[in-house]
Amino acid sequence: MNATHIYLVGFMGAGKTSVGQRLAQLLGWTFIDLDTGIAEREGVSIREIFNRRGEPYFRDVERAELAKVSRRENAVVALGGGAFCTDENQSIVKSTGISVWLDVPMELLQARCAGDVKRPLFTTREEMESLYRRRLPHYQKADIHIDIGNLTVDAAAEEIRQRLLHDKVLRA
Repeated sequence: MNATHIYLVGFMGAGKTSVGQRLAQLLGWTFIDLDTGIAEREGVSIREIFNRRGEPYFRDVERAELAKVSRRENAVVALGGGAFCTDENQSIVKSTGISVWLDVPMELLQARCAGDVKRPLFTTREEMESLYRRRLPHYQKADIHIDIGNLTVDAAAEEIRQRLLHDKVLRA
C-alpha cells in the first residue's frame, strides 16, 4: 500500500500539530491542521464555535472539513482530539489514508494542557480524565500506535516515518 494521507489522532496535548509539521517536512508533504482549517472557515476560534453553536454543529463542520481535506494528496493531517471518535470520520480516514495514534501518558497531557483556555471540552482534571477514557477506545482503533511520551518532536516524527517505511505504507 502507498498512503497519500497520514492522519494523526490522539488526545489534546498529544503533539499532533508539532509532530505533524515535522513529519510533513521529513516526507516533503503538506501539513494540515484540521482545527485550524475549521477556525479559518468559520472565522472564529474552536472554543467560540462550541460556545456559540454547540458541539453538534462543530462536529458537522469538522466532518465536512475532513471530507474536503481527504481529497488532497500527500498530506499529514492533525485531527482534533475528538475527530476520530465517530464512525463516519473513521471511515473517511480509513478509506483515504493511515491513522497514527500519538499515545501520551495522562500526566504529560495534563501538564501540557494546564491553564490552556482554548480547549473547549474540559475545565477540570476530572473532566479531562473522563473525556480521555471515553475517547481511548476510538484512538485504539488507529492503524498504528506510537508511544511518544518521552520522545522529542523530531524523534517522534522520525519514529512514525520509520514505522510507515517498515510497514511498507510509504516508499523509501
